[in-house]
Amino acid sequence: MTDNKRIALSSDHAAIQLRQTIADYITAKGWEAVDIGPTTPESTHYPKHGAAAAELVASGDCQFGIILCGTGQGIMMAANKVKGVRCGVCSEPLSASMIRQHNNANMLSIGARVVGEELALTIVDAFLIAEFEGGRHGTRVEMIEALEA
Repeated sequence: MTDNKRIALSSDHAAIQLRQTIADYITAKGWEAVDIGPTTPESTHYPKHGAAAAELVASGDCQFGIILCGTGQGIMMAANKVKGVRCGVCSEPLSASMIRQHNNANMLSIGARVVGEELALTIVDAFLIAEFEGGRHGTRVEMIEALEA
């Protein structure tokens, strides 16, 4: 595990409140929340917010990213277009653990209209606690990375 304890956070307008709750939560757990917004409820486009957080992760500025939109799907798709990003949308903690353990995911996407606050925080915990297992999973992650080339 790296010493980088920074997590990029972004969302669209549908998930501002949950994103801010997650930012407070991870800060209390010793992470630095790099919350890049938005801060106002006007309608905005999730692709730019997903990509902006993904760029912080891909550059190494942040170890992880947590992004949110209504379902988590659209913003996840945008983030995954950034080379070096492996992001999964999760609605329960098992998947959040597994994307870290088996896919070495460096970003987590959550749907603010899909999960409530308590469940979202449980998902975040599962993602942050889990560690990549390597081995045969490393081979598979390398195969995913080869698709970017």
